[in-house]
Amino acid sequence: MTPSLILDLVVAGLLVVTIAYAALLNRRIGTLRRDKAELQALALNFADSTARAEDSIGRLKKTADELKARVAEARGLRDDLAFLTDRGGSTADRLEELVRAARKEAPPTPGGGRVPKRETPSPARAGDVDEPSGVESDAEQELIRALRSARQRQA
Repeated sequence: MTPSLILDLVVAGLLVVTIAYAALLNRRIGTLRRDKAELQALALNFADSTARAEDSIGRLKKTADELKARVAEARGLRDDLAFLTDRGGSTADRLEELVRAARKEAPPTPGGGRVPKRETPSPARAGDVDEPSGVESDAEQELIRALRSARQRQA
């Protein structure tokens, strides 16, 4: 065998290997091209999802700020209500003392006795208010109505 023939056989062998490798690379490039379209769709979907998440986070922060403001306002109202309840309780106690003192000093009736005493109800809680019995004064009836409306607003 002549060196040129050996060289031709080596070049032919290398060409066969090169053609086989080129065919393999062609298949892989085809796969990448198909996957490229899927990857682009996935990237667009991801970008859209990211934008929606950022928008939702902004709205969530705004809602949290509004909620903080409402909680602060509610705490202030709670403190005011506690103060008013304490003041109302002490005022009711003073009124009860005045009513009792006034009943003791009540003028006698023409029959020789005193004006009949009404039983003083025990201090009622806002949830224990019943219908007015007709014996209460206008102020007591108004207080009962106010307690009833406060109870309805709480419910």
